[in-house]
Amino acid sequence: MARRSQYTREELREKALDAAEKIVAEQGSEALSTRKIAACIGYTAGSLYLVFENLDDLILQVNARTLRRLHQALRATTDQVTAPEQTIQALGMAYYEFACRHVNLWRLLFEHHLPDDQSLPDWFRSQVAESFGLVEGQLKRLSPGMESEQIQRSARALWGGVHGIVVLSITGKLDVAGADEAKQLIHSLLHYYLQGWLVGIE
Repeated sequence: MARRSQYTREELREKALDAAEKIVAEQGSEALSTRKIAACIGYTAGSLYLVFENLDDLILQVNARTLRRLHQALRATTDQVTAPEQTIQALGMAYYEFACRHVNLWRLLFEHHLPDDQSLPDWFRSQVAESFGLVEGQLKRLSPGMESEQIQRSARALWGGVHGIVVLSITGKLDVAGADEAKQLIHSLLHYYLQGWLVGIE
């Protein structure tokens, strides 16, 4: 176990985030507490408040890490497929597979809510927008003349449907046979949405 003097503030922050991720991934978000995180890295719970405002701030930083990994997974698909329709399908599959591989961290990303008197910081909103931008980019390729605002709305509507299927599947509230069936539903949603999109711009 490391002594306190062995960690700088930045090292303490990263160690705490590593420990929090491990706890959530293995035990779920319900098991997360500053006391448990501190115990994992050999510090007192109070020491964490030197680098985080509170537990909500720490969770926000964990979620930011998850967002970055999700974006990397999605971005990798855009480097492998060229046609926009196929790329959007690949993005949908990559999103589902990421959620399945990192269920607890993915759920924390969407289930954790800040207190009513707090709002998401701009830097976090920018990270979310960055991932939406991957879908928007492909829709823009399909309809170069469409206004940006409509592209953004359509991307969010489309991805809201994909996210809904993933949520229902992972939480066991979708009556499907398994992963293959969930993927088929995502494929169908994207296929028919994009068919309608293409008809609408002709």
